[in-house]
Amino acid sequence: MADHLSYQPPGDGRPLVLRARVVLPAAKPPIEDGAILVFRDRIVVVAAWKDIPGELKSGTAKIIDLGDAILMPGLVNAHCHLDYTGMAGLWPPPKKFTEWIPRMLAAKAEWSYSDYARSWIQGAKMLERSGTTTVADIEAAPELLPDVWDSTALRVVSFLELTGIRSKRDPKEILGEAIDKIDSLAHPRCSASLSPHAPYSTSPELLRLCAQIGREKNLRFVAHVAESEQEFEMFAHARGEMFDWLKRNGRDNSDCGLGSPFQHVERAGLSGENFIAIHANYLDEADFGLIAGKKLSVVHCPRSHEYFNHQPFPLERLLAAHVNVCLGTDSLATVTKHDKEELELNLFQDMQLFARKNPAVQPQTILKMVTINGALAFGMKGKIGDLTVGAFADLIAIPFTGKTSDAAEAVVHFPGHVRASMIGGRWIVGDDVKGP
Repeated sequence: MADHLSYQPPGDGRPLVLRARVVLPAAKPPIEDGAILVFRDRIVVVAAWKDIPGELKSGTAKIIDLGDAILMPGLVNAHCHLDYTGMAGLWPPPKKFTEWIPRMLAAKAEWSYSDYARSWIQGAKMLERSGTTTVADIEAAPELLPDVWDSTALRVVSFLELTGIRSKRDPKEILGEAIDKIDSLAHPRCSASLSPHAPYSTSPELLRLCAQIGREKNLRFVAHVAESEQEFEMFAHARGEMFDWLKRNGRDNSDCGLGSPFQHVERAGLSGENFIAIHANYLDEADFGLIAGKKLSVVHCPRSHEYFNHQPFPLERLLAAHVNVCLGTDSLATVTKHDKEELELNLFQDMQLFARKNPAVQPQTILKMVTINGALAFGMKGKIGDLTVGAFADLIAIPFTGKTSDAAEAVVHFPGHVRASMIGGRWIVGDDVKGP
């Protein structure tokens, strides 16, 4: 039945009804021969076609029948580096994470503003055609904002990357500049927040200040945590290649040897539902005890994880600790290029790799990892990532002729670009479905 069939839109605009073979909300079962009523930028009815009021079908609303398709929420890409799209395939997988970092730093040093802008826009276009409608992006070049926001229809949460180890700048100065930048930005669709890059690339003081300002301003913030074995060895045991390399480069490593990387950020105050931990590949027994009950989110990036040949992602332990697990694409600088393959930021490809690595996980669970779990992580539950009354009309359609019960599995294994995509009630992909 419909979520809200009594809704009567005001008379100053024409509603839109989208019909499809299957309507697939993220939080509810699929609807065979379903329909969605959109008014302006919001969803106002989700129902079976037979339950759509007759006056809407007879001319009050514009009707678009997508036919043999799954109509579903737009994907929420919970971790990306759009800045680095143009670095796709530059380096084969390294033997160790510490081999990759200097290569990345050297490449970034050679790039100009134009290089970053071109790369960002290229990546955004990839996401648009592959079904992402909201992306959490790490922004290493904040001078791109807000101009690049206006170049895309995506909803973008830009997390300004903060480091400071190499520059040896005052953490208060680093954070102050970032907050000033955030306060200067006003956009109807996009927003900005903070990303202290990683415990090894930031000082404990900067982490502490980020946690403090996050609580004061109720900001979501993200950090790469426990990504590599070398990072774990550095913090847990005060030794290893990352420890030695950073010490040679002037890092004060007195904060090492006191516990795992996750325990390090926990001591700084980075925890709770406002904190999104990227990767979390290397956790010890004590970490799972700390994580349990914190209501934090973890983002897993399957293709990046495979590129670095990390140990198996601790999915079962995280789910047992009631962690909100999401999926992200990461950047194309950490995706393996095979022969002449064209690399693409495409969350469907990460879903498919995740499904191969975790065959016991049900397709509906994977669907939630790229929709409602991402919405929850970024404080947007009920607004994005689900087909529910009051949510933004952020929708995608993919071809489908199978059984309704197989819809979630078809989504996970979908191989191509979406047939149509809508953000805020406006089509961004799908000229053949827009109509006059």
